[in-house]
Amino acid sequence: MATNATAGVMLPTFNMPALPEYTLKVRPAIVAGLPDALSQMLMLIFAYWATSAVFHVFDVYDLFPQYRLHTPAEITKRNKVTRYEVFRDVIVQQVVQTLFGVAIAWWDPPEMMGKEQYDIAVWALRLRVAQSYLPTALRVIGVDSVQLATKSYQHHPTVAAVLAGGAYQSPGFASWELQAGWLIYHVLVPFLQFSIAIVLVDTWQYFVHRAMHMNKFLYTWLHARHHRLYVPYAYGALYNHPVEGFILDTVGTGSAYLLTGMTVRQGMAFFTAATIKTVDDHCGYHFPWDPLQHLTGNNAAYHDIHHQSWGIKTNFSQPFGTFWDRFLGTKWTGGDVSSRYERDRIAAQKKVDADAANAPSTVTNSPAVDLDKAQKQAQESRQQVLDDPKVDGRIVIAEEAREEKEVKQQTPRRSTRRSVSGFDPKAISDRMAGSLHGRSTAILHADGLR
Repeated sequence: MATNATAGVMLPTFNMPALPEYTLKVRPAIVAGLPDALSQMLMLIFAYWATSAVFHVFDVYDLFPQYRLHTPAEITKRNKVTRYEVFRDVIVQQVVQTLFGVAIAWWDPPEMMGKEQYDIAVWALRLRVAQSYLPTALRVIGVDSVQLATKSYQHHPTVAAVLAGGAYQSPGFASWELQAGWLIYHVLVPFLQFSIAIVLVDTWQYFVHRAMHMNKFLYTWLHARHHRLYVPYAYGALYNHPVEGFILDTVGTGSAYLLTGMTVRQGMAFFTAATIKTVDDHCGYHFPWDPLQHLTGNNAAYHDIHHQSWGIKTNFSQPFGTFWDRFLGTKWTGGDVSSRYERDRIAAQKKVDADAANAPSTVTNSPAVDLDKAQKQAQESRQQVLDDPKVDGRIVIAEEAREEKEVKQQTPRRSTRRSVSGFDPKAISDRMAGSLHGRSTAILHADGLR
């Protein structure tokens, strides 16, 4: 033991504390019999579909319409891809992600445990080393740390030991050093890992995403698929071309995970958070009580602008922050977008109303079409009207013919575009109606009404 004599006060000093021994062993799996790497991949899939299911229920039952960014009519008329196609392509991307994750894990050594107390002690030792430089650092600014230590030794021995460069009375680490080491190991380091990973993911996705919009080949070959969803919804978040999904999402988040040295369980938390955030950004709702939509400026309303035809070259940032959009001037600066959204809502609703007006009439319990039988039934029905002694059947039939003609004149003009398959059920229905109308006219002529 050495001593440091200062003005009659003996400040004992010791050599650096010894680090504890440790024994490594394989970390038990979270789910018995299932490797954590596979649990990590399955957790992402579960988080994606569980979160999407909540928003899908909101869509199906039209819950919280006051918070919807788009109406059901817009989802129906503005999107250029079916929900089934979106579901199918998301499953494909998740299969690719899972296979890639398992392949990476295959080459990684098993995750070990048992070294935690040693690592905490290492941080405590680093704090002790930092204290040893404190007297020299204070001397540079004209402060005598040894004198300060002498004055505070009686009432604040710990402070005195720090000022004296880590001269403690007892061997081993001070309790505050171990507590600080625990906080650094369990809180500060993971916080820094997650923060750096967020910056890496946002940086990767911003520049790759922006490149896919600026390069015509990349956009038409890859990214245009995602923008068939002009009205995003939750489970369409990962609707991408498989190659784009691999480059943008799998490589981006995987690189951040590897570069920050996360453990498998840290990666599970990070990937799950990124997945839920991505789904939330595409959910189509702007909830005032959704914390994910208020942590940063990047939320469903922010990203939805990027999916509109008038905002597609702005708001590239995803999934966490917006700093690259702000720094590089690609953030939407067109102000309030309420009028644009209202215009799109009205246009979509008009299309839905027009389709409803042009659709063949659907009557409850309507029988299958049988032209010959229907014509015979129509003749018998008209004859019964004509035979009614209490009314003038000829006037009733004439009024119905006139009303039918007026309705047809008021019906919006049907689109001249034929279906892709070449089968146009509306045209067939019109021909059937025309045939029946022609025969009913003949009946009226036979009765002397025309």
